[in-house]
Amino acid sequence: MYTSKHVHTETTMIQTDVLIIGTGIAGATAALRLAENTNLRIALITRADPHDSNTYWAQGGIIHRGPDDNAEIFMEDILAAGAGASNPRAAQILAEEGPALLENILIEISKIEFDKNQNGELNYGNEAAHQRRRIIHVGDGTGAAISKGLIKALKSKPNIQWFTDATAVDLITYPHHSRDPLDTYKPITCHGAYVFDRKGRAVHRTLAAVTILATGGLGRIYRNTTNPPGARGDGLAMAHRAGASIINAEYVQFHPTALAVPGSEGFLISEAVRGEGGVLLTPDGHPFMQDYSPEWKDLAPRDVVSRAIHHIMETRGYTHVLLDIASHKSVEEIQKRFPNIYATCLKFGVDISREPIPVVPAAHYFCGGVQVDEVGRTSIKNLYAVGEVSCTGLHGANRLASTSLLEGLVWGHRAARDIEAKLAVSQPRIPTRDEIPAWDESGLDADPDPALIQGDMQTIQNIMWHYVGLVRSGDRLSRAIRELRHLQNEIETFYRVTKLSDGLIGLRNAVETALIIAQASRHNRQSRGCHYRVDSVKGEGDRLL
Repeated sequence: MYTSKHVHTETTMIQTDVLIIGTGIAGATAALRLAENTNLRIALITRADPHDSNTYWAQGGIIHRGPDDNAEIFMEDILAAGAGASNPRAAQILAEEGPALLENILIEISKIEFDKNQNGELNYGNEAAHQRRRIIHVGDGTGAAISKGLIKALKSKPNIQWFTDATAVDLITYPHHSRDPLDTYKPITCHGAYVFDRKGRAVHRTLAAVTILATGGLGRIYRNTTNPPGARGDGLAMAHRAGASIINAEYVQFHPTALAVPGSEGFLISEAVRGEGGVLLTPDGHPFMQDYSPEWKDLAPRDVVSRAIHHIMETRGYTHVLLDIASHKSVEEIQKRFPNIYATCLKFGVDISREPIPVVPAAHYFCGGVQVDEVGRTSIKNLYAVGEVSCTGLHGANRLASTSLLEGLVWGHRAARDIEAKLAVSQPRIPTRDEIPAWDESGLDADPDPALIQGDMQTIQNIMWHYVGLVRSGDRLSRAIRELRHLQNEIETFYRVTKLSDGLIGLRNAVETALIIAQASRHNRQSRGCHYRVDSVKGEGDRLL
């Protein structure tokens, strides 16, 4: 049931042509392309700093096209990694359009300086399940460089209005928010969003002809994750409450290698470390990936490597495994190729140029999401979704390494071009102030208790980690659903009697997102890609240990 409450402290109402929620590579690319049309007004909102996104945290790189590469080989790799569930058309679009858009948007417009070799040519790296070296990078801080370049380019656009420290609460949709009962018989249409001003503690109606969800992922609903704090499934939950179609929600990819030392909070050890020769070892120094994937060994697809690590830890009682790059690269090579990983690990007492890195799997990427078409349109009129919150079908049941940044770039561009063409033909009517109810918090005196929010969030994270994690079963999933439903009822009651905060908004979204994933996982009884069930009904897509 799509429900919402309302706030009396609204001081302004914003009207714009396009509202973009999120500033990672997908949202930023869409904004950059749309802003080229100086007649369009664009509102760009982010719950924290514009750089606080999954894009900024990305390390390994972004796919280009290597010298001995082509679109057909790239497509083969995407479809193979996706375990038979990838949309071939989406793979074709990415493989054919991606490299040229990368050159144009990231290199020419955003002036991002990717690493080059001694001849001044792009330096191509390798990662798991790729047949060719095709990943370009900026050291091991590729996402940060991309984010900085795109945000700098956006800041020069006068027709973009920025709203930071702004958390979207709910999408504004008809017929739900319409005062006209006859709108019940019309298709669901998005007219913008209610947006919480974190500093002013007020919720504003932000009305738009077109809205783009670019809110990123959901890794923070798991106990161990490589994702930033805002990755709580906000966009997925909002779209779900509004009635959008959600698909492939059972496919949550776990990265095999997050730093396993106290205080490191799931710091990602990039797959590029294995791409450059790193080998996984047991704590007593024995390589083990050849036992699980004789062909690919340490460069097997992520779902295989993650489950192999989980299996060996569980059966032998290890708390972590080791990743050894020190035996395969010189100190100078490691420090040059992985400066951020080297510096961060050193801060936690691990010198990766001289000793193996303790690692464990962690929730990393959501392969499912809000169902979209080839230009990012959702099942709700005037609502688009791009980046990790969306599901183009590209990743199928398991994402190929380094495709996500390129997907955000390509679909951000495609959505912008489709919206521009749409608005050139006819401007969707934006409701007036009187037609959309204001948010109302009158009568609510209590501020949310951070301890309650934190406690409930940790409960969600533990349920998801133990019951809806790397290894699943019908019994585990049924228990997760029972506990999450109970918790959702408690949180919804808490939400309705308490003033808003960013943490409360995120908690409400997190429990809804967790239920979406758990229910999809129970429904799909066949192991495929990163959805692995010990009680699997065996099928062609199974990739078991």
